Amino acid sequence: MSTIGIPGLILILVLALVLFGPKKLPELGRAVGHTLKEFKNATRGLTRDDDEEEEAKPKDQQQQAKTAVVTEKDAFDREKMEREIRERLERERLEKEIREKLEQERLQAENAQHKA
Repeated sequence: MSTIGIPGLILILVLALVLFGPKKLPELGRAVGHTLKEFKNATRGLTRDDDEEEEAKPKDQQQQAKTAVVTEKDAFDREKMEREIRERLERERLEKEIREKLEQERLQAENAQHKA
């Protein structure tokens, strides 16, 4: 069997660059990488035996417990963010009311000056 070697690899890369262009080449590389990753995961799933699946059950339960802890933490973080957003909105509403009152007072003062 023959191998590609460095000159052959360089030739393939130059051809790919010419055919696809410098903008599409990274996207093409990512697509190939994702495809290989999916293929690898699919073949790994097919080669798994029933014994391995039974051994994986306790691991799955541990993973679910970790997910539950992460989910609780996410829920706490979400509640905290929602509270902060509500406080910010309330603060902005109060600031808007204050600005409106100040504007009304300014207009009243101007009207009083014009009358005098």
